[in-house]
Amino acid sequence: MFRFRALAAGLSVCVAAILASTPAAAEEVGEVSTAFKLLGANHKIVVEAFDDPEVPGVSCFLSRAKTGGIKGSLGLAEDTSDASIACRQTGAITLPEDLGEGEQVFKQRTSILFKKIQVVRFYDEKRNTLIYLSYSDKLIDGSPKNSLSAVVIRPWETEAPVE
Repeated sequence: MFRFRALAAGLSVCVAAILASTPAAAEEVGEVSTAFKLLGANHKIVVEAFDDPEVPGVSCFLSRAKTGGIKGSLGLAEDTSDASIACRQTGAITLPEDLGEGEQVFKQRTSILFKKIQVVRFYDEKRNTLIYLSYSDKLIDGSPKNSLSAVVIRPWETEAPVE
């Protein structure tokens, strides 16, 4: 019985560590159709938002192309590598002491097998700025298409000013 409890405790610590390092999940904010498809969904641009999982007070907004048609409707199409990112300070920012360089903060599949869009974070200490880089990668052949956003860390007013 003691071995089982120790094993269960060890597994719960591992699961907690994995969940803590999991990239953020995005919520869809909106979408715009860009090309009509007679069969299946239209081609579109999707706008998604996510909060940095390690740095409270930073939200990112990602727009990306989403392929429609029959293949797109079935999840079999490969989305293009086109994406854009804008990150903003949305609250008080407290940097964790163990902030990693080039740490992945978001990842989403854009094809059935090998392609995904990722967002990684860098910290420029000299300029007190967080930098978010979005890019698309492919297992066989990477893509140079990328987008960059910078968030200057500023003091955040938590109370309304007295008039």
